[in-house]
Amino acid sequence: MSYNRNGGERSRKMAAKKKMMVKTFATEVKIFQTMRELEALDEKVNRFVLQNKVKKVLSVSDTTTTDDTGATIGLIRVLTYEG
Repeated sequence: MSYNRNGGERSRKMAAKKKMMVKTFATEVKIFQTMRELEALDEKVNRFVLQNKVKKVLSVSDTTTTDDTGATIGLIRVLTYEG
């Protein structure tokens, strides 16, 4: 049990910490198909949010993956949310 500044008991509901969750999505990026692949990735993330009844998204971050020549070959999207 936790207490407030005045020594009074804080409610258990207020003291409960919210659990942060992270989900990672990945897609291959092919030349001349990037827009289609991004739309498919958006759909995948949106479907996850709906199916898992995510109420609060904390952040969404994208980063690329490259091959040994430095060419972009993939995209990783990280979704952080409260669960």
